[in-house]
Amino acid sequence: MTEENKLLNHCSFCRNSKENVKKLIVGENVAICSDCVELCQDLITDEDVVEENKQTEYDPEAIKEFLDQHVIGQDDAKMVLSVAIANHYKRINTPPKDLEIQKGNVLVVGPTGSGKTLLAKTAAKFLKVPFVVADATSLTEAGYVGDDVESMISMLVQAANGDMKLAERGIVFIDEIDKIARKGESTSITRDVSGEGVQQALLKLVEGTNCRIPASGNRKHPGSDMNEVNTKDILFIAGGAFVGLKDVIAKRTEGTSIGFGATIKDNKKEADLSQVTPDDLTKFGMIPEFIGRFTTTVSIKELTKEQLIQILTDVKNNYISQYKYLLKLDQIDLTFTDDALDEIAERSLKMKTGARGLHSEIERVLMPHMFHTRKYRENDIKLLNIDKEQVINPTSLI
Repeated sequence: MTEENKLLNHCSFCRNSKENVKKLIVGENVAICSDCVELCQDLITDEDVVEENKQTEYDPEAIKEFLDQHVIGQDDAKMVLSVAIANHYKRINTPPKDLEIQKGNVLVVGPTGSGKTLLAKTAAKFLKVPFVVADATSLTEAGYVGDDVESMISMLVQAANGDMKLAERGIVFIDEIDKIARKGESTSITRDVSGEGVQQALLKLVEGTNCRIPASGNRKHPGSDMNEVNTKDILFIAGGAFVGLKDVIAKRTEGTSIGFGATIKDNKKEADLSQVTPDDLTKFGMIPEFIGRFTTTVSIKELTKEQLIQILTDVKNNYISQYKYLLKLDQIDLTFTDDALDEIAERSLKMKTGARGLHSEIERVLMPHMFHTRKYRENDIKLLNIDKEQVINPTSLI
């Protein structure tokens, strides 16, 4: 047997002999086994999937369509956020060779319960990246009682199940960011460890730096093993209600009304948060260096009554569907009249807690019924219809 024929008894790729494989496909001076054919097929399929994801994952329209399924209204905010997120992940997945693209973090401004956290959380779910919500009110400068800013990165690594590379592509949502505003525009003489001090501590972390965190995920202590996480590709989204910011915007846009030639301003008319500028945020108490790290500002509008009703009934995982499921486990069908839904939304508006108030209202209305589900079953009550009167004065049917 010649050396050439001998080689054709073996796979040219994995070198397995034809006795050890299912099939050996022989060509001119080359052979490939069935195992290698399957492996090549898998590799081609995986590349197709990756290519397909690149086409859709970082498309702003695809991101917004997914957000529309979970968040009602806020179309302008969704558009701005979708573009910012798409550009961020394009930047880290296909970096240019001779160009450095700066990271663009996002600042979300809007009233409580309007969907700031939900927008960021839903976007992270679509992108399949780890996501954490950190409360800015618990942060202090390093060395003081409270959480230092690196604790957010520890939380992100835990959310990624310890996968450091995955964590370095994640999203951190810093909630209540307005609570770390300094007390005035001038630099504080005394140490402001939970206000301006935290803003200063966040600067390098948000921009991109090597952050050392405990390998165990617990608090730092001398002698503990440390891991290093690079934050340059972590997207930071900061959100806050910024109560009082409308007054700052109004002063800039309307001016004062003192003097004979002054225009009398309408005190009932509120300023629009979409008009916010970096200078307004500085006057509110955010330091200019911190605002400079958040290149995109998204303003969230207060929800209307119609939008609150949609949140109750239309979005995925809405509250009505959740409670229908819970009561169905007790063989009880739950229905709501249009008047009842209108009253629930109206009461939530008065509480000024946004969509969060809807959950409290539903709980209040259904509490006497959920408590007596066993009696309902015993008395063969299989339908619970909530009308306006039941919303105003929730009463058990037993």
